[in-house]
Amino acid sequence: MKTVLRTLALAAIALAGPSLALAQAYPSKPIRAVVPFAAGSATDQIGRAFAEHMARQLGQPIIVDNKPGVNGMLGAAEVAKAAPDGYTIMFGTNSTNAALKYLMKQLPYNQDTAFAPIGYQGSVPLIVAVNNDVPAKTLKEFVALAKQKPGHVTFASASTSQLVSSEMLAGMAGIQMTNVPYKSGPAAMTDLIGGQVMMFTADFAVMLPQVKGGKVRGLAVTSTKRSPAVPELPTVNEALGLKDYELIAYFAAFAPAGTPPDVIAKLNAALNHAANDKDLQEKFGPIGFTVEPGTPEALAKRNAAETVKWAKAIKDAKIEPQ
Repeated sequence: MKTVLRTLALAAIALAGPSLALAQAYPSKPIRAVVPFAAGSATDQIGRAFAEHMARQLGQPIIVDNKPGVNGMLGAAEVAKAAPDGYTIMFGTNSTNAALKYLMKQLPYNQDTAFAPIGYQGSVPLIVAVNNDVPAKTLKEFVALAKQKPGHVTFASASTSQLVSSEMLAGMAGIQMTNVPYKSGPAAMTDLIGGQVMMFTADFAVMLPQVKGGKVRGLAVTSTKRSPAVPELPTVNEALGLKDYELIAYFAAFAPAGTPPDVIAKLNAALNHAANDKDLQEKFGPIGFTVEPGTPEALAKRNAAETVKWAKAIKDAKIEPQ
C-alpha cells in the first residue's frame, strides 16, 4: 500500500511539475506591454516609465507596443485575445476599461470580463486650452463666443477623456461645439497649435508643455482643485461658476482574463515598486500625476465604480454610441 501511495504521489508531482516550474520561472522571456494609444500620449509616457522600472524588478525586458485607434479599443481588443500567460499585458485607462462600452454600440470583447486587473498606476487631470488666435482670454469668454455662433466652435478629441470632458463642458455650459476626432493626442495638439481646431482638452503630459511654451492658451483645469503644476489656471467650476464639473483620467495595468494569480501577483509587486519610486514620482509630479499603489482587488473595485461614473458622465453629455 505504501508503495502504491508513493507512486501516486510521485505521479501527481510529475503532473504538477511543469505548471509549478512555469509559475516559479516567470518571467523567463520578454514581456509585451500594449499601450492602446499613440507614442507621446500620457498613457505612453507613463506606461514606458512603469515598464522600465518593472523590468528591473522582474529581470526581463518589457517591450512597449503602441496600438492606437478607436479610443483605445484596437489595442485593448488585441490584449483581450492574447494568451493569458503573463507575457502580454496592457497599460490601460478609463477609456479602455470603464467608458468604451458606453461609447461603442459593440465591442470585440467583453469589457467587464476580458481582463484581469494587475494594479492601479495613478491619475491626472486635463487642461482646457484654445488656439492662440481664438479671441477668448478666459473660459467664460470662450463660452460666450460659442453661444454667439452655435456649432461654429470646434474641439479636438483623441480619447474618451478628451471627448467626454469637452462634451460635459458643452452640456453644463449650455453651448454647442463640433467634435473633430483624431487618432492620437499629439496629432490633435499639432492641429490645435496650427489653428485647424479651436479648442482641445487634454492631459497635462500632452498639454502643459505647450501651455508653458506659449504655443496654446490654457483656460482651465478639469479637477475640483487647482493644480500645483499650473496654479494660475482656475478650475472649470471656478471659471464658469459651476459646482459639479470634474473629469480625471486614470491609468492602470491589466492582463488577459485567466492569467494565473501568482503571475498577477508578481506583476502587481513590480508595478507597485515602480509607483513607489521617487524618481518616477518626481518625473510625473509636474504634470499632475498622482500615484496610488494597490492590490489587483482594489483596482477591480475602483474600476467597477469608475465604470458607473463614466456611464453617467457619457449619458449626461448626451453622447450617442458609435
